Amino acid sequence: MKKLLYTLVLIAMVLTLAFPVSSVMGAKPLIPPSPLPVPGGTLDPLSITTYVTPLVIPPEIPKTSSNATVDYYEIAVRQFQQQILPAGFPATTVWSYGSITDNATFNYPAFTIEATYGKTTQVNWINDLVDASGNYLPHLLPIDQTLHWANPPGGEMGRDMMGTDPSPYTGPVPIITHVHGAHTTEDSDGFPEAWYLPAANNIPAGYATVGTYYDQFKAEAALDGRTWQTGSALFEYPNNQRATTLWYHDHSLGMTRANVYAGPAGFYLLRGGPDDLDMGFNRPGLTLGVGVDPLEPITEIPIGIQDRSFNADGSLFYPDNRAFFEGLTPAQLQIPFIPDTTLRGQPSDVSPIWNPEFFGNTMVVNGNTWPYLQVEQRQYRFRFLNGSQSRFLMLELDNGGIFYQIGTEGGFLPSVVPLTQLLIAPAERADVIIDFTNVPEGNIILQNVAPDSPFGGGLPGVDFAASNPATTGQVMQFQVVPINGTDTSTPVANLTLPAMATVGTPTNTQYISLNEMMSMSVYWRNAKGGAVIEARGGRAFGPTMALLGTFDPVAGVTTPLHWDDPITEMPVAGTIEMWELRNFTADAHPIHIHMVQFQVVERVDAKGVIRPPEVWETGYKDTVIAYPGEITRVKAVFDIAGLFVWHCHILEHEDNEMMRPYQVIP
Repeated sequence: MKKLLYTLVLIAMVLTLAFPVSSVMGAKPLIPPSPLPVPGGTLDPLSITTYVTPLVIPPEIPKTSSNATVDYYEIAVRQFQQQILPAGFPATTVWSYGSITDNATFNYPAFTIEATYGKTTQVNWINDLVDASGNYLPHLLPIDQTLHWANPPGGEMGRDMMGTDPSPYTGPVPIITHVHGAHTTEDSDGFPEAWYLPAANNIPAGYATVGTYYDQFKAEAALDGRTWQTGSALFEYPNNQRATTLWYHDHSLGMTRANVYAGPAGFYLLRGGPDDLDMGFNRPGLTLGVGVDPLEPITEIPIGIQDRSFNADGSLFYPDNRAFFEGLTPAQLQIPFIPDTTLRGQPSDVSPIWNPEFFGNTMVVNGNTWPYLQVEQRQYRFRFLNGSQSRFLMLELDNGGIFYQIGTEGGFLPSVVPLTQLLIAPAERADVIIDFTNVPEGNIILQNVAPDSPFGGGLPGVDFAASNPATTGQVMQFQVVPINGTDTSTPVANLTLPAMATVGTPTNTQYISLNEMMSMSVYWRNAKGGAVIEARGGRAFGPTMALLGTFDPVAGVTTPLHWDDPITEMPVAGTIEMWELRNFTADAHPIHIHMVQFQVVERVDAKGVIRPPEVWETGYKDTVIAYPGEITRVKAVFDIAGLFVWHCHILEHEDNEMMRPYQVIP
């Protein structure tokens, strides 16, 4: 069923060529959502009680030390148990970050790093995935060793290479943290091949303990007086960009999807400078549930939305075989897997565990399934993050309420944008105000009408089936109560947002292609279980990988490229470039470029019609949606020399070749 749905979605996407997304959804649904939950683990999402758990508002993570110029943190990744499902259900084993100075700070999602404009933040990121005896902990989830991944066992191929073992990896786990959207140097960016294992007692002989670039970046950090210890990396963030909502998460090569799904992610909020604005909202302080002003309710709240699936014992569910995506059992999936070449002697191009996308059947907000938040009849500022693997979000309030969007990934927009629907791709952020002042007492559901399947643009109920209204169609509940005191925040109608400089004229254009590769070696048994029959070209099978590449606009030639192919994007430091993204796939892809904040210039559809950025995209961004059959143009100043990456932020795509390094030339 899942495979059939994916096929129908692909056909629909190709035919519609990504209709522009409207901010007002007035059409009646023509495609009913599925009444059945998305496939997942052994815990039925319909059995989970909704809106009985209060929303956890992540407080600020404590600093190890601070002076006039530097805030210093020591933050580790550890394994622990947390009550993600409602009380009465089993606890869930997760990973996440916390301060090594306070064990109570380890939480999923991680507590928030509060950064100050112009003041350096230093973080010693520690891989502490070890047990009480100091032995390494294996991964909670299945890791496909046949991808191009960190590959500590190495073997003949070496580290940071495609492996040949089709069984799940059970060794020590690589970690490398990326502050998403941070303007920093290559040694502190979280390059996927700069990972490191924990300083465990029992690392197997012959294992690589660090990635290919770890030692080089360690040496560069030493030039700035930063010493890296075994199992850690000391990163530095100058905080010389616009005040904005950033977030941090793991970025290990070929296994980001599994590492992030296990839990390590948190907000990084940059405040101050000429591009910030004090609107009178009360943000969280250092203590859980207490704001900076303890006498006022917390009215500025980070909201991290993720989809997850669970097993009946409370454990996280993530598929351990490719059959899951095809809607089959492993025994039914009669194909040769990498590196198996025994079936008809056909070289394989299919990884046995990796799934092209993953959609969980529950919604988790700030670490709990379907929580509620009690809000007074006043204004609230919400910093929304879509932290999902593959799922796009289209958020609506079931009372028809308005989202007043004031910012994106790169800080404040030029002006306030009122919306009845909030489209957020994976990794995008939306800074919004919701005004509950004149809203009657009662409950409001934050809904999600995006699909339970790959997104290609368009309208819910018109171009795709919306998510299941009983499960993934609901996100959280607002419980409106009378105001206690006075709302001292600036009324949204009176807001004048900070002036925003624009990127100048590009001096060079990079022509980029987004590509999807289909299997050329798929075989399966017919419906009656008879002899093996042949079908090539992926006509009855999902994609084997997604690739970025180049496009020659004169010859009209597309060249898909793998992670380790020669670098093709090499801007000169200090120059402005236009990146022209041509999407030849049936999916919309959220494309993230490290180190820079860019501006969306325009999109061109399949008919050559040019349209400007959406009104909520007119600020600075670090992630942009590239729609199927379209050209998306963005421009940025590439001002820090070094080695960085750009990639699709559908994590399953990123982990299987839809990521490329780029080099800013001194």
